[in-house]
Formats: sequence, C-alpha cells, structure tokens
Amino acid sequence: MSRFQNRAPDSLRDVSLVWDFQPGADASLLIRMGGTHVICGISVEEKVPPFLKDSGKGWITAEYGMLPCATNSRYRREIGGRSGRTYEIQRLIGRSLRMMVDLNAIGERTLRVDCDVLNADGGTRTASITGGALALRHVLQKLVVGGKLAEMPKILPVAAISVGIIDGEACLDLDYSEDSSAEVDANFVMSGDGRWIEIQSTAEGTPFSPESFMAMTALAEKGIQELFQLWK
Repeated sequence: MSRFQNRAPDSLRDVSLVWDFQPGADASLLIRMGGTHVICGISVEEKVPPFLKDSGKGWITAEYGMLPCATNSRYRREIGGRSGRTYEIQRLIGRSLRMMVDLNAIGERTLRVDCDVLNADGGTRTASITGGALALRHVLQKLVVGGKLAEMPKILPVAAISVGIIDGEACLDLDYSEDSSAEVDANFVMSGDGRWIEIQSTAEGTPFSPESFMAMTALAEKGIQELFQLWK
C-alpha cells in the first residue's frame, strides 16, 4: 500500500506546537498533527464540582468541539446539547488527563481543558489528549509561579495516537482518508512510564486477529514514545 506523501506505515505525520495560542486562556497551545489542528486551552476555576466540595481534592475535566468548517462538508454546530460522539470523546480526554497528576496536589480548583478542532483530518481525539496534556503541565507551572501552588506536583506525561489496519497492514497515525477506509481502527492512550491508560479498537468489516492487535499495539507504543519527545 502507499500512503500520502509516501509516509511509511510506522511513521507519524509532522507534529508541531504553537504555545500561548489563546492569550485569554490560563494556558494554551495549538497542536498540529498533519492536517489535524486542535486548540487546547485551559481555564482555572477556583472551585470544584459539588461531589468534591471540602474534600481537598481538585478536578480536571475536558470539553471537545469541532468548528463548522473543520471538515470538507460543514459540520453542524451542536446547539442545545452535545452529540453522543462528542460526549464520548470529551470523557475520554478528561479520563486520560486525570491520570497525569494526584488531584489532591492541585487543591480545590478545577482545571477545565477546552479542545477545539480547527481542522479535522483524522485523529482529533488523540491530538486533543496529546496537546491537552502538554497544556496542563504548562498551567500547573503557571500556578506555581503565581503562588497558587506551593510546589510543582509530580506529573505523569500522557500522549495518544491512532493506529489502524489498512489492506491487511498495521499503520500508525491515520489521516481521514485512511481512517474512513480502515478494516480496523484503534486509539491508544499511554502514560510516560509505559503503562496503558485506555485502548479503543473496533473492527469495521471482519473480526481481527490477536496478531493484528499486537502489531497495532507495538506501533502505538513506538508512535507515543516519539510524541513524548515533545515533553523535552
């Protein structure tokens, strides 16, 4: 098989970051992974949800959205309520980012991570996790500098990537054309110490073998380890 720009099956798309993309956010960045561009902005709220009140623990949550012209055909704004797909994605992002830090270490405050897709070309949820994690570290650093945290909490890096089976071959970091025609597509979220946080995998045509799953897992680990270089 051939991929766009002759990309190898085990290679990531070009990745770049633009820090402080939204000056009004407490921390923000624009992450570009190939044609997928996502703004990750963080707002710090000096309160927590009712179920955490007076617990001493903080909270990290996420919201996800896609701009109308992010896709080839206009994406309808979600007015009056988010779709099931959107809820599923933002819950995945929130679960993943909460793995990064002991919530007791951030005090009774909420770190709200907004992930807005400017351009969608596959892998928007994984780009949101990778970018959101970097922005989360940045906002914690700012809280320390601003005197709101006494010291920097211990952070466990987090990153995510998509993998799929195309024409019987495992491929890393799918763009939209690949994702829409893949026999299997999967999303992997990993912590910086090599442990898995979440794996989502779905067969689109016929069931896939354990060997195919292991091939996808190996590719995901390779790609995520490359993404962790962004933390340096």
